[in-house]
Amino acid sequence: MADRRPRIAVGGILHESNTFASDRTDLASFRATVMCRGDEIETEFASAAHEVGGFFEGAGKFGLDLVPTLAANATPSGTVTDEALDALTAELGERILNAGRLDGLLLALHGAMVAESYPDADAEVLRRLRAALGPDLPIVVTHDAHANVAPREVELSTALVIYKEVPHIDQRERGIQAAGIMARIVKEGVRPVQAIKKPPMLYNILYHNTKREPMLPLIEETKRLEREDPRILAASVAVGYQYADVPQMGPSVVVVSDGDADLAQEEAKRLAAMMWEHRRVMRLDLPDAAEAVREAMSAPETPAVLVDMGDNIGGGSAGDGTLLLAELVEQGASGYVVPLCDPEAVRQAVAAGVGGRFDFSVGGKTDKLHGEPVRVQGRVHLIYDGRYVEAESRHGGMRYNDQGLTAVVHVEGSDPDSPNVVLLNSRRHPPFSLGQLTSAGIAPAQQEILVVKAAVAFRAAYEPIAGTIIEVDTPGLTSVNPTRFEYKRADPNLYGRNG
Repeated sequence: MADRRPRIAVGGILHESNTFASDRTDLASFRATVMCRGDEIETEFASAAHEVGGFFEGAGKFGLDLVPTLAANATPSGTVTDEALDALTAELGERILNAGRLDGLLLALHGAMVAESYPDADAEVLRRLRAALGPDLPIVVTHDAHANVAPREVELSTALVIYKEVPHIDQRERGIQAAGIMARIVKEGVRPVQAIKKPPMLYNILYHNTKREPMLPLIEETKRLEREDPRILAASVAVGYQYADVPQMGPSVVVVSDGDADLAQEEAKRLAAMMWEHRRVMRLDLPDAAEAVREAMSAPETPAVLVDMGDNIGGGSAGDGTLLLAELVEQGASGYVVPLCDPEAVRQAVAAGVGGRFDFSVGGKTDKLHGEPVRVQGRVHLIYDGRYVEAESRHGGMRYNDQGLTAVVHVEGSDPDSPNVVLLNSRRHPPFSLGQLTSAGIAPAQQEILVVKAAVAFRAAYEPIAGTIIEVDTPGLTSVNPTRFEYKRADPNLYGRNG
């Protein structure tokens, strides 16, 4: 192949599926988030802190010609419809087959996608692509660290690379790594072999932060392996996703070596044993909404960030939970900012106009899991399109962000220097970037209390300005406490499943 540059297809279908959510994720959900074809993919991702952006950077670095096909992504939500899975996978396969001579495929999959008929939907995508492309075409796959990796994915892919960091600030780096592995396969003839080990535990999302123990030493060990042992092409750990009730739910260790199956097995087993030991330090002891608000109001360092873990948008929740807002109002808190996804309330604000009086019950409209609607009275401070650009590496990796038509309401009677603010979005938008607030004219560091509907992903953006972070045991679709859920398909013997 010395006389030509290898041609590598690029594609992706990404979704994190909360099987406890009542909604379904259809094609319209993907179209509303990201649906790019051909050259649109490079336009959307080339400069983004996303693995697909890393594919493009890696291609330039390692001498690959990329052929972009289809990239689709939907905000985490309920199970994907079979119709959406069929349509996306069929189009992806068709575009790859029509791309001409190819030497490989770089494929971005989330790893926790569930479809109506396919609990391991990512593996199903790979199965169909393998059936269409044949057994020999190298397929290097990237996964989110919250993947519930099915062993079949390791069998169907040539190499699997998983984000190392939570929050996911290394996505672009993993894309570059995947492109480098592909280059070594097609240009140097390396022969990846993979091993997967799954520690029999539910690795609670409260402990997913890779910047602190217990995860930090384990992640550092995967980096050391890749750095110091030339036989290791990739060493990855997935913490899993506890809101998908599927047989493969739970953490995974995947090690890829150059032709040495015993080495891959040995290192995967060793890393999995390290992860299994973490069960000894994992405890659930968080305040409820009332106690958390009291703590925030007396916090010596501000802003105090209240983490609404039961309404974690990045985990598939609705983003309209009101339990913390209700407590902030009840306890007379000042200087708070609460974001809510409530298109109806946005329409009310638009009707009132900037400067107009707002009097409407907000939030609590999707289900009865996250609190009742709360009446908010005040003035409409701002209405705007909700779009902003994130230039830094943030969880999710997206550069161009859109929270839909957005209204900022200043609550009646609050301090003009640090007002009580309700930020009303038309689209669910996880708090991965401070741009969600700054684009709305909110100076987060000057507020007393910030509510984020998240678990860990907010930290890359919010930790630098936070005085205090208080994780809250709120109920809901993404409750941190697994005993709130009725699992039917996940392994009943997983350590930690019962709290």
